[in-house]
Amino acid sequence: MSTTDVAKPQGTIERRIERALLSVSDKTGLLELARALAAEGVELLSTGGTAAALKSAGIAVKDVSEHTGFPEMMDGRLKTLHPKVHGGLLAVRDSAAHRKDAEDHGIGMIDLLVVNLYPFEATVARGADYDTTVENIDIGGPAMIRGAAKNHASVTVVVAPEDYRRLLSEMKAHGGATTAPFRRAMAQKAYARTAEYDGAISNWLGAVVESADGARPDAKPTRFPRTLSLQFRKAQDLRYGENPHQTAAFYVERNCIDAGIASARQLQGKELSYNNIADTDAALECVSTFADQPACVIVKHANPCGVALAETALAAYDRAFKTDPESAFGGIIAFNRTLDLATARAIVERQFVEVIIAPDVGEGVEAVVAAKKNVRLLVCGALPATPTSRFDFKRVTGGLLVQDADLALYETLRVVTRRKPTDAEMADLMFAWKVAKAVKSNAIVYAKDCATVGVGAGQMSRINSSRIAVIKAEMAGLSVKGSVVASDAFFPFADGLISAAEAGATAVIHPGGSLRDDEVIKAADDRGLAMVLTGMRHFKH
Repeated sequence: MSTTDVAKPQGTIERRIERALLSVSDKTGLLELARALAAEGVELLSTGGTAAALKSAGIAVKDVSEHTGFPEMMDGRLKTLHPKVHGGLLAVRDSAAHRKDAEDHGIGMIDLLVVNLYPFEATVARGADYDTTVENIDIGGPAMIRGAAKNHASVTVVVAPEDYRRLLSEMKAHGGATTAPFRRAMAQKAYARTAEYDGAISNWLGAVVESADGARPDAKPTRFPRTLSLQFRKAQDLRYGENPHQTAAFYVERNCIDAGIASARQLQGKELSYNNIADTDAALECVSTFADQPACVIVKHANPCGVALAETALAAYDRAFKTDPESAFGGIIAFNRTLDLATARAIVERQFVEVIIAPDVGEGVEAVVAAKKNVRLLVCGALPATPTSRFDFKRVTGGLLVQDADLALYETLRVVTRRKPTDAEMADLMFAWKVAKAVKSNAIVYAKDCATVGVGAGQMSRINSSRIAVIKAEMAGLSVKGSVVASDAFFPFADGLISAAEAGATAVIHPGGSLRDDEVIKAADDRGLAMVLTGMRHFKH
């Protein structure tokens, strides 16, 4: 047999790599890996385009068809599905029966498998037709990966270019061999990849089958497949969950590219907690809706307690803080612009804060925030002008609710009162509407000069949310007189609108659609309010 075992205690046994099979669609790092393996005296087997790339680079390689004595055929569909490949991957090295079978049938051992799969997900993403998508379903690759991963007691399997350096470092440290812990770790990644790949295929085909015209292969897929497969990678274990008696972990999407808490980089501070992560996500979701001006959002318990726009980040923070200084204590502060030195200093000197997050930080900021060693300082990168379409999930006992993320702002903007809003009122209405979208239902937001004045969140009745928002404003020494008000859903009765008018609001924005819309509009007209309907509700539970 080609594999030489290095005697080690059980669980740490090393297996020397003498023959490797390389077959990759993504050729990132391929040549460097192949040269390093060849330099270690490893015999290289390969297929199709991978073999051609190696030969063009002057790297000695043996075609799999030469190794098996069987040609590639059927447009490449059949090339590695052969006993001399799978036997070389699956043979138990310590089994006398397996060794005899291998010797009787001329099966040489394959000690390392490097495979990444046909680009199925990318093919779906670019909107390829049905037949092209089917042709990008890999068969031989997953079969080899599963075989090698099952036999990780002896075989090393690598499925991602990001692990090539780790493989070479492992071999260098162990005289051309790999250790059992390394092989186990790579086997887990291999099975995770085939699970993700099969899940993607199932989701795509399930969406086609579930479509309104699923009998036709070229039918446009539905957004929601017959079965839904999801896969996330554990980013970290958390100290505890929402409460100290709950255990928790944070998982992220495998290829998360959007700026957000999942891809953010922590510059300093304590480890993020479960609630920190949830609240920071809520803060970023809100602040990212304001692209044109510097914005600051302060979140406490998943609700914005202060939001403001200004000419600078510092001015925006000052105005947001004034909305509700009590709630801002121990909150999450998010910016849509680079965090500068003056703003960082103001925050550190003024309040206790759990997390500060911004697209970037300016010179000297880290040193200032370091004075408060527990404050978590994060950078998330530039926030997208247009958020990526995605699913939102809510777990229920025995099931999962799935919906499109609430990314749209309104359907139409329609003034329905005799008085039209002034330009200043309209700017405030749009600002308040964006904030209300981020506030838990029932949401009422009073705003003036593009800053929140009072926020009422999460109440069982809309009129109580309105009352609480006014009380919050009064407690902060602010007045809602001359402000505008946004409601995330329609006013079911005129009392909520009347309450806002009596508090001093001059304009209101809400979806409309109540059976009593005429009554609510009349109440606004009677009190000289301007009213804008959006045609779109933004419940947030």
